[in-house]
Amino acid sequence: MLTKYSKVAMAMLLAPALSFASEDGQHQDTHKEAHEERRTGHQADHQDAHNKEDHHDDHEEDHHDHGETKIEKIQVTASRLGRIVTESATRTEIINGEEIQEKALMRPGNISMLVAETGGVRVQNTSPAMGSANIRLQSMYGRYTQLLSDGLPLYGGQTASIGLLQIPPTDLANVEIIKGSASSLYGGSALGGVINLISRTPSDEFEGEVLVNATSKNGQDLTSYFAAPINTTTSASLTAGIHNQQQQDLDDDGWLDMAEFQRATIRPRLYWEGENGENLYVTVGAMKEQRNGGTAEGSTVSDGNPFVQNQDSLRLDSGFIFDKPLANELNLNIRGSAMRQEHDHVYGLAEETDLHQSYLLESSVSGYSDKTAWVVGAAYQVERFESEDFAEFNYHYQVPGLFSQVDYEASDDVSMSLSARADWHSEYGTQFSPRVSVLYNPDNWTIRGSYGLGFFAPTPFIEDIEDAGLSHLAPFENVIEEQATTASIDITYLFDSVETSLTLFSSDVDNVTELEVIEPFGALDIPADSNKQVRIVNALGASEIRGAELLLRYRWRDIKLTGSYLYTDATKQSESGMGREPLTLTPKHSAGAVIMWEEHGSHLVGFEAYYTGTQHLEDSSFSGSSSSTGRSKSDAYWHLGLLGQITIGKVSYFLNAENLLNVRQTKDQSLLLPQQAPSGRWTTDIWSRNDGFTVNAGIRFKFGN
Repeated sequence: MLTKYSKVAMAMLLAPALSFASEDGQHQDTHKEAHEERRTGHQADHQDAHNKEDHHDDHEEDHHDHGETKIEKIQVTASRLGRIVTESATRTEIINGEEIQEKALMRPGNISMLVAETGGVRVQNTSPAMGSANIRLQSMYGRYTQLLSDGLPLYGGQTASIGLLQIPPTDLANVEIIKGSASSLYGGSALGGVINLISRTPSDEFEGEVLVNATSKNGQDLTSYFAAPINTTTSASLTAGIHNQQQQDLDDDGWLDMAEFQRATIRPRLYWEGENGENLYVTVGAMKEQRNGGTAEGSTVSDGNPFVQNQDSLRLDSGFIFDKPLANELNLNIRGSAMRQEHDHVYGLAEETDLHQSYLLESSVSGYSDKTAWVVGAAYQVERFESEDFAEFNYHYQVPGLFSQVDYEASDDVSMSLSARADWHSEYGTQFSPRVSVLYNPDNWTIRGSYGLGFFAPTPFIEDIEDAGLSHLAPFENVIEEQATTASIDITYLFDSVETSLTLFSSDVDNVTELEVIEPFGALDIPADSNKQVRIVNALGASEIRGAELLLRYRWRDIKLTGSYLYTDATKQSESGMGREPLTLTPKHSAGAVIMWEEHGSHLVGFEAYYTGTQHLEDSSFSGSSSSTGRSKSDAYWHLGLLGQITIGKVSYFLNAENLLNVRQTKDQSLLLPQQAPSGRWTTDIWSRNDGFTVNAGIRFKFGN
């Protein structure tokens, strides 16, 4: 018998079909034209992304031919219906190809800097020992962010923190970001939002590039990208990279401030287009890394023993997307992915070997008319974890689901988007996730509002445990799913070469999973000789996040200026149940400014300044962030950077200086705790930079046209 949620879900999912059936059939030619313009075929989306790689903005652009103005239409895929970004009611922020190329010069080995310098996005370091990090959207925890590659979860349904540092930006054309609950689109892994990495599509001729980079901290990167047509219907690309970082103990305390790693990646992609509009995209990927942190050779922690933290990783993945027109107004889309990631961890004397697996199979049908676009689909997802040493944490989540989205243009200025998803989770039962968005677009104004619900299926891998392992963690007991309600209002105004934007956002997250120390006399179910000192529980009350984003963009000839400010008021219920307290590691104020002078094919000079305000530090025995230092708040800090590039023909020479003020947390306090925390950690949280002043330089060679 259907539950009340299932009935509501079915009604939502049938709405597109009813809407389509009610359309008048006299607009067949118009329907066909709309279908061709908006078709969500994967190759069409990719080619659109490739063609706009040299654009500078997701609205109007002044190109370097100063007398010519061109309107750029960026088609987004993260919202499933492939609408033009300025016409979509679902707000999707774009990091375009030019910005990606600039950030790739600063950090060629991974995408952390690429997303970190986007408004409302924060890359949070989760492990001082390993250097791992996750992505927080509008101050929600990083585990709630779904990371996709071309709409596929190639890095897993719940991307591990270290995974962010293993994805190079070499072959990216665009990055799409949806903030706020996107569970209605992508299920429980997208409670906080979605980041969709869009790869480049091969052009009609051979092209490629090779980038060689070296840093003053003894790091090296070699990345390459090659693409070419195979025949009239098929093309292919290949991305590969080798990355190396030597260990760095910058404050000479015997604990490595920068972990050592060696990593290799490779990803071929194949694109095929049939005579009748069919498109097929296939990719496979492999990544192997050895990462070593913890105590330096010959050093010890306070108990007199060395504590080495190592992680060896091997990730293999594959994915495909098939797209086929069924009729003038209908389109079939089938996609799937598989990911297998093996880890060998070392936490001091404890060794842990585990396997993460993630699978997706999805099919959908979409349709278009002159006023309405819709999609209905079914998905089956699997998330699996197996530990050789701690089998009590093994899980095998199976999640069939139905999803739907309807976009409706009420008038020339008003459009709406309604999406909903019903998931039947093997562990956490039926989950219903709706989202509604509205767009009002008069003249130079763009006003959007959105409201959504979502859920997240808990796993043992919250931020504290990823850094400490499972040896000190008690088995799951009575933990329920995390749920969130998110809302936002976005107001944008365009005037000549100026774009201004204000976003107000709100999130309430219930049943947040957090780490709790097991009281020795209260844990009757834990044996006296057990090493289990912490457990994961659902927090009391809701975490409440309120905030505002301000954005300003200005372009004059070859000079562009971007300024941003983020205010966040993030709190949770206090442990006593009386009153509220700030969320840790969440700055109330942060801001940034970037000025860039670029003439394509000649030179680029840029300066950036980012401010991070004070953050509340954890005051509990398992983290030790303030209990060992007497601090309840961090210091505010600035990050300044300079970038320069000269291009001669197809060769570019670049020089980048990061952290000009040499900000480093260990200048003020040691990362090491006086004694090991109950969770197994030996370090405090990291709230600032830990690499100090760094210079990197290199050469980029381009081939073909």
